[in-house]
Amino acid sequence: MGKIVLLLLFSLSSAAYAQKSIYQGFPSLVWPKLYDITYAKGRDELGDFEKPVLSEAVKALRNKVVILPGYMVPLENQKTGSTFMLSSLPLNACFFCGVGGPETVVEVNLKSKTPYIEKPIEVRGILRLNDDNPDEMIYVLDEAEVLGTLDY
Repeated sequence: MGKIVLLLLFSLSSAAYAQKSIYQGFPSLVWPKLYDITYAKGRDELGDFEKPVLSEAVKALRNKVVILPGYMVPLENQKTGSTFMLSSLPLNACFFCGVGGPETVVEVNLKSKTPYIEKPIEVRGILRLNDDNPDEMIYVLDEAEVLGTLDY
């Protein structure tokens, strides 16, 4: 009887462990690659700027469909929109509000409008790289869609 109870407890704990180990969106394997950039001095008609130098791992993602988890940062207090910033960091630490650098955010251009979502989300789109225009974000997701919210 004791062996049956132990076996039952072991199988239940194994099933619970297996359920917890199912990938739920975090961590992203793409964000670490996007973080892997350096900067060099650049110059245009407006003056000097820090030009991003993209790693080979980042360049390999150019025009590929990627899925990124993150936090929605609405533009201009939007409640609904088709463009927003996706931050890999919570809002209090993102590029616009905290300690993150420009490599921690992606401009997202959705296929259709979506309401602002406070929870972490997952977004899929085609990754466009920008290493020459300092007036735009380094990373842009085009033809994107919000896949849903993530539970943590």
